[in-house]
Amino acid sequence: MVASGIAPRILCIGIPVRDLTFRVEAVPERGSKANATHLAEICGGNALNAAIAMARLGGRVAFAGPMGDARETSSGFILERMAAEGIDTTHVLRMPGAATPVSAIIIDGSGERTLTIYRDPALWTVKLPDADELLADCQAVLVESRCGTFCIDLCVEARRRAIPVIVGVDRAMALTDGLLTAASRLLFASEQVQETAGVTEDGEALKRLARLTPAFLAATRGPRGTIWLNETGALEETPAFPVEAVDTLGAGDVFHGAFTLRLAEGETVREALRFAAATAALKCTRHGGGLAAPQRIEVEEFLGEARGATPWRSPRL
Repeated sequence: MVASGIAPRILCIGIPVRDLTFRVEAVPERGSKANATHLAEICGGNALNAAIAMARLGGRVAFAGPMGDARETSSGFILERMAAEGIDTTHVLRMPGAATPVSAIIIDGSGERTLTIYRDPALWTVKLPDADELLADCQAVLVESRCGTFCIDLCVEARRRAIPVIVGVDRAMALTDGLLTAASRLLFASEQVQETAGVTEDGEALKRLARLTPAFLAATRGPRGTIWLNETGALEETPAFPVEAVDTLGAGDVFHGAFTLRLAEGETVREALRFAAATAALKCTRHGGGLAAPQRIEVEEFLGEARGATPWRSPRL
């Protein structure tokens, strides 16, 4: 628990991305062309989107991970944006000769996104700073699941120091992945939890993975809310907040950031999930990927209004 009045310090570990987003009425068919109605150049990446969300919600956020060569423009663009959000970039490491990841993202009329991304393989050879330096005054660590190759030892050390390690999973994990057991909490998306567990139903997938890890397990399902296992191993659901979505890019990452911050503030898992659902819902009502994450006062006002309304429940799987 963080001392009253002191914002928790969260360490985010990931690989930042420069995003080019195009809005279209419909995703073009293979081999065809389509005119975009809007173009935006933003920064993204799972952990960076979460970091931006946490900073806007009142957390003290530090970022560690690799970026491209200091001479290329994408890394400079992203670092300027991170500084503007108040994120500590002291531990961002520039990789000589490497390229910062760039993605092209198409957002259709429903707000759904389709993307392609290039990540330089050299980025995975990064060596993070010493654990004493990274974990000093740290209340939680948030990690992209793809970064286990260079941060697993740090995550193990964080757990040894009783620092929660939250892993945002946006792709299927191998059942031998060290992050499955190094994490204290694993937040999957529906598709990824099913693919990781090898079953086609979210609840059963979570139960199967619970046999392999003592970590808290949850799966987000967009407008159908979040399904998770409580301390007794029973399935519970946290409803999503019904909103008119215009852009889902980064919504899961914003959810992970809000959840992590609320836990670091000393709240229960149930409250952290509800807070995260509200934060992600507000993000989906705005264009801009992770940069559309709301401020703390907006989330609190949204939750206050929701408490006076009839609760909305997602259909049980």
